[in-house]
Amino acid sequence: MGISYTSIRSERQWRSSTGLTEEQFKKLVRLFGEAYEEMFGESLTRRQENQASPSTFQTYESLLFFGLFSIKSGLSYDLLGLSFDLAPSNAHATQGMCLTVLQAALARGGYLPRREYATEEDFMEHWKTESDIIIDATEQRIQRPVNQQDQKDLYSGKKRPIP
Repeated sequence: MGISYTSIRSERQWRSSTGLTEEQFKKLVRLFGEAYEEMFGESLTRRQENQASPSTFQTYESLLFFGLFSIKSGLSYDLLGLSFDLAPSNAHATQGMCLTVLQAALARGGYLPRREYATEEDFMEHWKTESDIIIDATEQRIQRPVNQQDQKDLYSGKKRPIP
């Protein structure tokens, strides 16, 4: 028997294991279930009826708890699998699926931050009520383009890679 959301007894435990209050978790479960059914075309219970062996996660609550716990704890897949009675490879696959459904659920509920803007004016309009904006970004290396014009667009010639 692995870790279960049913063992949580206080708001402190809810927050430390999922990052949410119990009330927030219950609201998210509804969105998570809807997103899951939209993504897979059938309910979790229905999908499990077609499997040869029983699933570790029988409910949307247990599956969502696994996904949130995996993000919050930062455990390796070996330890995550040990915590939930899964093989490390199954912990990895289940986490990936869970995070995909979670992202769809958060988008469905309107909880995802906006990440793209068509124009600079669109960006300014969206953030006009904020006095300070902090952008956390990391420059990513890319393959140097063969086309000379593309090189000019992407490289200033002034930056050098860090050795």
